[in-house]
Amino acid sequence: MTLEQQQKLEETYVMHTFGRKPVEFVRGEGMRLWDDEGKEYLDFLSGIGVISLGHCHPALVKALQDQTAKLMHVSNYYYIEGRGELAKKINDLLKMNLSCAHAEDWQTFFANSGAEANECAIKLARLYARRKQEAAGSEKRPQLIITLERSFHGRTCETLAATAQPVKQEAFSPLPTEKLYVPVPANDIEALERTFAELGGEICGMLIEPVQGECGVYPCTGEYLKAARRLTKEYGAVLMFDEVQCGMYRCGTPFAFQQFDVMPDIVTMAKGIAGGVPMGACAARTSVAKVFEPGIHGSTFGGSCLAITAANTVLDTIAAEGIADNVTKVGAYFREQLAELSQVIEVRGAGLMVAVDLAEGLDANAIVLAGLEAGLVFNATGPHTLRFLPPLVCTQSDVDSLIARLSELL
Repeated sequence: MTLEQQQKLEETYVMHTFGRKPVEFVRGEGMRLWDDEGKEYLDFLSGIGVISLGHCHPALVKALQDQTAKLMHVSNYYYIEGRGELAKKINDLLKMNLSCAHAEDWQTFFANSGAEANECAIKLARLYARRKQEAAGSEKRPQLIITLERSFHGRTCETLAATAQPVKQEAFSPLPTEKLYVPVPANDIEALERTFAELGGEICGMLIEPVQGECGVYPCTGEYLKAARRLTKEYGAVLMFDEVQCGMYRCGTPFAFQQFDVMPDIVTMAKGIAGGVPMGACAARTSVAKVFEPGIHGSTFGGSCLAITAANTVLDTIAAEGIADNVTKVGAYFREQLAELSQVIEVRGAGLMVAVDLAEGLDANAIVLAGLEAGLVFNATGPHTLRFLPPLVCTQSDVDSLIARLSELL
């Protein structure tokens, strides 16, 4: 079907929730995409940070083909082959590279998306606070969650309430629980200390993206994350890291927080975890996770046979092919090359999660459209900001190709 035919059908039958770019991709391989007319593109967005191994990696394709032929879905009423193994892999990854790591294990709830993973984390934080108060014989019910300005945690009513971007909330305001979230400026330790001092025992948790992605790739400082850990411990709240975009080796380490040597209580993940198959996960330290009991939370499709197979294959392939080292090496090279472009005034990010701010007079959205014409795929997160989230198998040669074309566009 041609692009024009697809556009007519979607105009009539698909809800207009996205301003789509004028291209229809029909095939992919590695770093490359092809549209319905056979034009080739270099992909530096990877489905918004999802296609970890590149498009149609042979190991993932074969694993999914084999699993599809064997069993696709039975629900969470039953044990599923590979699910326990995947949960242990996540446990082991969460305990890597931290001097403050301890013996406590992690337990994981499998969902279908980042929003669902964050929703699980929020429910768990509130229930944990409630159970703790009940055990102490108190009638207090701490419910407030501290978030960061410019944060993005999802599109459900609850995760949208946690998303401190009024422009995304106003169409649905008042959100049922919006008063239960208290946004604070990122990397402002004094403001964070004042907030905890003022609200004290009303706070049940803090939800942070160690690297804020959707707003333009803004990393938190190590000092700020350590202050968040100190304050949450002091006030008996849980610390939650939203690693939906910055996790799963996107920043070079299994999780971005591991670059700051801070141990949270709950971690959420999605996007790149299953290489293109919809999947999310919420992991919590066992002492926190134990407040969940059978029937208190669930998902029909979460942790399905296909998703479990995909995630196991992605993590195994990343380890077998040394992809983490590639992310660190190529990411550093990429940021260096971007900084050399005369129209780039700032480069931010870690690993292969990168954004640039452009000089005044340059329209980022226009550059994105011009990039498509030049066979490049990336996106804009603001009027003057470009974001790059290539597959984790991106090479220096791929970077050179993008830089050459982007330089001409700028």
